[in-house]
Amino acid sequence: MGFARTCSVALVGVDGVVVEVQADLEPGVAAFTLVGLPDKSLTESKDRVRAAVVNSGGEWPQKKLTVGLSPASVPKSGSGFDLAIACAALGASERIDPRVLADIVMIGELGLDGRVRPVRGVLPAVLAAADAGYEQVVVPESAAAEASLVPGVSVLGVRSLRQLIAVLTDEPVPDEDPDEQGRTDPLAGLRLPGAGAATGMHGMGAAQYDQGHDLADVVGQLSARTAVEVAAAGGHHLFLEGPPGAGKTMLAERLPAILPPLGRGESLEVTAVHSVAGLLPPGKPLVDVAPYCAPHHSATMQALVGGGQGVARPGAVSLAHRGVLFLDETPEFSSHALDALRQPLESGHVVIARSAGVVRFPARFLMVLAANPCPCGRFSQRDTLCECSPSAIRRYQARLSGPLLDRVDLRVEVDRVTRSQLTERGARGESTETVADRVRTARERAAARLAGTPWRTNSEVPGRELRSRWYASPGAMEEAERSLERGVLTARGLDRVLRVAWTVADLAGRDRPGAADVTLALQLRTGVPRGVPMAIGASS
Repeated sequence: MGFARTCSVALVGVDGVVVEVQADLEPGVAAFTLVGLPDKSLTESKDRVRAAVVNSGGEWPQKKLTVGLSPASVPKSGSGFDLAIACAALGASERIDPRVLADIVMIGELGLDGRVRPVRGVLPAVLAAADAGYEQVVVPESAAAEASLVPGVSVLGVRSLRQLIAVLTDEPVPDEDPDEQGRTDPLAGLRLPGAGAATGMHGMGAAQYDQGHDLADVVGQLSARTAVEVAAAGGHHLFLEGPPGAGKTMLAERLPAILPPLGRGESLEVTAVHSVAGLLPPGKPLVDVAPYCAPHHSATMQALVGGGQGVARPGAVSLAHRGVLFLDETPEFSSHALDALRQPLESGHVVIARSAGVVRFPARFLMVLAANPCPCGRFSQRDTLCECSPSAIRRYQARLSGPLLDRVDLRVEVDRVTRSQLTERGARGESTETVADRVRTARERAAARLAGTPWRTNSEVPGRELRSRWYASPGAMEEAERSLERGVLTARGLDRVLRVAWTVADLAGRDRPGAADVTLALQLRTGVPRGVPMAIGASS
């Protein structure tokens, strides 16, 4: 009788659970039994592991082999257990010393020829191993850079099972031919056909915005540009309403470029989500720029908030974590899908309940909504180009529920671009670099003020804290409080006006919001002009 054990990791959302892989050999008819709540892809590992061991020059034990995955109550899925199962079986047959395997975490899929193939979720799996106190991890060579992002863990990247056996038995490590240069690895990035398409992710996963896109390319739209700057500085959600071709999509596409670079902790959070989704680009293990996600209006609720059949996958709100979620043609989205956004907008995470358990994904994003004023897009108070009936306009605008819009801090009307604005020379607005510098300075002021608290931006601060610790100048909130009494603002809306006012003050370099800052915040919140200048950059 032989026994050996090693470890792997089961992912539940972006959280990992260390699983002990136990192998037991005993006399009897040759058989391979896998227990411990495996799914279909994991059950199939029996054939992959047997073929990989034989094709790697090993001898498959002709006895009754039982492999147990403990804890047995945790659902386990995917092919990432192959490497651990193969080594545990070889340890039980004494091809490898079982004592060497006990404290090693192994993650990787085995090909039939013994090659070690990459799997999704390497980073969160290694993070879970490190939190559990493990210091040695074996991963596919192509995922070694991703695993090395976790401090305090020794990472061994292997190309084949043959190499791993040689390392564990102190034998000469054989040379393995690398993949042919210039040939696309079919598993690079671990994308399925169309993966990420429903969620609108960039083809390279993270928001690798086009360097040719500059905020100065947007013609006119002073109010909208100011709103985009305030949204970036304070993390406030934004609603852009205007006719087609006015520049709503251009403004949203340039928003990630003015956001500050992600910090180390934020980068690990974002990379973990993209790793689980299989959207990490090959050769770039760490996502260090703000993600940009723009799902099509036909996306389902599961595509937006996560879920799907089988193992729950992160949706667009999680792929946009610490970045921008842009919903173009927002009224065309399903009302159920839009209403499902309310909970992540408030809590910063998504909880997906299944019969097998509950999955939690992070979802703290900056949401940008864009909509036309009517079905034809030409409705305006200034002209009569629109041919839509009043009832059609009401039905179209009612697709955005009041509770959802109440969670949006900024609401701006994007005007139609005139001929003179398009043909005027030398009248370009501020560049992305200029606005990004101002946004970074405002974020630093907010971070210094919020030091020692769990909040990072003004949009995250609860209303009770704003009213008790960070309040505006005396008398500055009078107009906003009158709007609350008239029913123009809700209680939540009043708190959000104060948050926006703090962001405006940070951009202007003031220590506390004054009456002008609150009035501008009220104008940005309600979309009603109140006679205050919109050029923050000019006043700062």
